Amino acid sequence: MPPGLQDFRFTAMGSPGLIRVDGAPPDRAVPAAQAMMAEIARIEARYSRYRPDSELSRLNAVAVAAAGGGVVLDDETAGLVDYAFVCHRKSGGLFDITAGLLRRVWDFSALRPPAAGAVAALLPLVGLDKLRWEPPVLTFPLPGMELDFGGIGKEYAVDRAAEIALAHGLDHVLIDLGGDIRLTGPRADGAPWPVGIRHPRDAGRLAARIALDGGAVATSGDYERFLEAGGRRYCHILDPRTGWPVEGLAAVTVLAGSCMVAGSVATITMLKGRDGAAWLDGLGLPFLWIDADGGQGARALPSVGGAMPEY
Repeated sequence: MPPGLQDFRFTAMGSPGLIRVDGAPPDRAVPAAQAMMAEIARIEARYSRYRPDSELSRLNAVAVAAAGGGVVLDDETAGLVDYAFVCHRKSGGLFDITAGLLRRVWDFSALRPPAAGAVAALLPLVGLDKLRWEPPVLTFPLPGMELDFGGIGKEYAVDRAAEIALAHGLDHVLIDLGGDIRLTGPRADGAPWPVGIRHPRDAGRLAARIALDGGAVATSGDYERFLEAGGRRYCHILDPRTGWPVEGLAAVTVLAGSCMVAGSVATITMLKGRDGAAWLDGLGLPFLWIDADGGQGARALPSVGGAMPEY
């Protein structure tokens, strides 16, 4: 590891995590990193769909969602719901935090996709526009609907960790949670951070090397969870209109000021399938996309040459 760097590794939200601090003495870096990891753990505990005591489980409890009715949201949760509604509108309804219940029938460790009838049976319960959002009250008019913050929760946690780093006076920090990355500034010597973008069809190869001195980078792709059957790849990114996996793009990487924006834009692009590249190009953000046929496109990526340092 280069001099001046301190690494703090952890696991959260089912992903490996890394906090890399540059140019700070241990007596400042260690407590700051501990506070960042604690904040990420707090968010995971609060919005995990796997924990019965989480705030998300409270929202989805039988007494509220499954039986119909409304719930008063606290400021933090209301902010996430607000952002989800914005993404839903900007994506034409494709970015949908009610679509998580489709996981009831999609098992990506299985040998075959679910029956078409099983998928279709859940579609009446999918659709963020079916909910009534009158802040701070969120109402589930249809019994059985539920929310899933999986599309923004990890990115929100990374952004919050960056805010904590800055509050501790650390301006040279890289935070990486499962490939969602946020930087509080350049390296301590002013040099950019080198970041590698994984190739979606070859885990041992980089699709690009980029140099970043701030902001965030996030990737959405079809290679993390999928099943193959009948010569077709079924990825975990599901179209909420049909309940079936999207097709067309293999991976999308986006650079933005925050990880939430980078991640949601990358996901929306994937959800738009073969129309995603044109939509993404109209936003003006730096990006790299690779389609299912191996074609690719990029815009304004700050590239870096040479070998990548090992994390």
